[in-house]
Amino acid sequence: MADCDILVVGAGHNALVCAGYLAQAGYRVTVVERRPKVGGAVVTEEHVPGFHFDLGGSAHILINHTPIVQDLRLADYGLDYIDLDPLFFMPYPDDTSVTVWRDVERTCENIAKFSPEDAENYRQYIARWLPMSEGMVGAFLNAPTPLNLARYLAFNRGLRPSALDELNQLIRGYGQILRQSFAGPQLPALIGWMAAQSGPPPTEPFSAPFALWHPMYHVSGMKRPRGGSGMLTQALARMIEAHGGQIITGTPIKRLMTEQRAAGPRVIGAETADGQRITAGKAVISGAHIRTTMQMLGEAAPPKHRDLIDRARIGNGFGMVVRFAVEELPDYTALPIAATANGADHGHQHIAMQFICPDLGYLERAYADYLAGRPSREPALISMTWSAADPSLAPEGKHVMFLWGQYYPYELTSGESWEDLEEQVTTTMLATLRQYAPNMTDDKIIGKLVETPLFLERELGLHRGNVMHLEMSVDQMFLLRPAMNMSTYRGPVQGLYLTGASTHPGGGIMGAAGRNAAAAVLHDLSRRRLFGLLPLPQRSI
Repeated sequence: MADCDILVVGAGHNALVCAGYLAQAGYRVTVVERRPKVGGAVVTEEHVPGFHFDLGGSAHILINHTPIVQDLRLADYGLDYIDLDPLFFMPYPDDTSVTVWRDVERTCENIAKFSPEDAENYRQYIARWLPMSEGMVGAFLNAPTPLNLARYLAFNRGLRPSALDELNQLIRGYGQILRQSFAGPQLPALIGWMAAQSGPPPTEPFSAPFALWHPMYHVSGMKRPRGGSGMLTQALARMIEAHGGQIITGTPIKRLMTEQRAAGPRVIGAETADGQRITAGKAVISGAHIRTTMQMLGEAAPPKHRDLIDRARIGNGFGMVVRFAVEELPDYTALPIAATANGADHGHQHIAMQFICPDLGYLERAYADYLAGRPSREPALISMTWSAADPSLAPEGKHVMFLWGQYYPYELTSGESWEDLEEQVTTTMLATLRQYAPNMTDDKIIGKLVETPLFLERELGLHRGNVMHLEMSVDQMFLLRPAMNMSTYRGPVQGLYLTGASTHPGGGIMGAAGRNAAAAVLHDLSRRRLFGLLPLPQRSI
C-alpha cells in the first residue's frame, strides 16, 4: 500500500491550498517541505528579537477575490484577518499626497484636493475598466483553456463595439494607457507603480492589464492576517492536519520517482535528500518552481518538455526588500503625524502601503538602471508599516517597516557580489525614503534583514530572485504558463500535477493556482473512479 494517496512537494501557500482541498475531499495527503517551517514565501519569522518579519508577500489582496478562506474554513484554524483601509498612500515631492480608500468616492474627494479634473478621470477609469477586471478574476479562478479565456475575457460583456475597443487597448503598455487617462502625473505614477509589482515596466507591450486590474482593489480591499502574513499558511497547515493530512518539514526532495507503465512513465512518489522514499497511490503535486520540478524529474521528463522549460524566461530578478525593526514610523512631510493626531484619519498613512514613485518617468529610469545590470540609483519604493494596524508584530512602542524596492538585477554587470552591495543598496533605499520622511535616520533603526535577489533564491527557492518564478510577460501567461502543454496544471509525466507561481495565474498571494490544481486532480481522479465503478470521495471545490 502507498504511503499516501497524494504527495505534495513544497509547502508554499498554493501547494497548501491545493492540499487543503484534496484533504477536505477525503484523500490521504502528505506535504513535504524543505524549509523548517511551512509557508514558502508566505511566512513570518522573528529575525530581530521581538519583531516579526514576513519573508515574502505581505499584503493580502488577491486572495480576497477567491472563496478559499471560506471554503477551507480557515477562520476555524486561527486565521484572523484585519481589514486595512486606506489601501495606498502616495506622497509627492511638492508635499501633496493622495490616499486611495476602498470607497471610490472617498478616494475621488481626496484626489480633487489637488486635481478636480483627475478626480473625475479616476471615477471614469474605475467605471470603465471594472467589468474587464472582473472578467480577469473569472479567468484567474479557472484553468486557462481557450473556452475559459473567451468566456471571461472576451465575451463577459457581450459583443459590443466599445468592448471590442477595450480589448484592443490590451496590446499597449500600461504607461501609455495611464498617461492618456489622466491629466497630471500623480495618478499614473500611483497606478503604474502598483502595476509594476508584477515585474513588467510601463513601456512593455501587452502589459496594460496590470493597470486595468486597479478597479478590483476597490472591490476586494486589503487585509493582513493578525500576527503576520505567515498566519495564512499556518492556518492552512492546521486545516490539512485536522483532515488527516501529514506535513513533514525540514526535508528537501532529491528526486521524483517514476515507474514505466504501458502508457508511459508515471510518477509514483519522491525520494528525500536523506534517502527516504514516500510513495503516492494516486498523484504527486509539485508546488516548487517549475525549473526545480523538472530537475527533480530528471531524465523521466520528455525532452520536448525539458526544452520548453529550459527556454522559459526566469529573468534577472527585479525587486528586493529590507525588513527593519524601527523606533518610530515614517513622518511624511506631505502628511505629518502631528497634522492628523486629533483627526478621524489619525495615522491612516501608516495603515496603507506607502508609495515612493513621483512619476512614471522615475519608474522608467529605475528600470533603465536594471537593464544596465546595476541597482537602481533612485529606486521606486513601497514602505509597509503593518505594526500600525497590528501591534503584535513588534514590542510596545516599536514598529516594523518593510521597504520593497525596484529595480534590482540578480546578476550584476559589474561582477560584484550582492553580499558586498547589500549595505550600499540599503543605504540608498533609506536615503530615498528620507526625502519624504526625514525622521527615518539611522538612529531609528534597531535591526534589519536584507533580502537581496540572491537571498530570495537561496532562502525561498526563487530562481534568480524572481518572486513571480517566471517573468509575467504576455508570452508567459495564461495558456503559455509555464508552457502551452502544461498550462492546465498537469505535468509532463502521468500522475504529476503542478501548482504555484510558475503556473496560471502567476505570482501573488491569491491561492488560485492551488485551487485550480486541486480541481484538475479531483476531476481526473473522479473520472478514474467512475470508470472503475468505485465510490467517489467527498468533493468540495
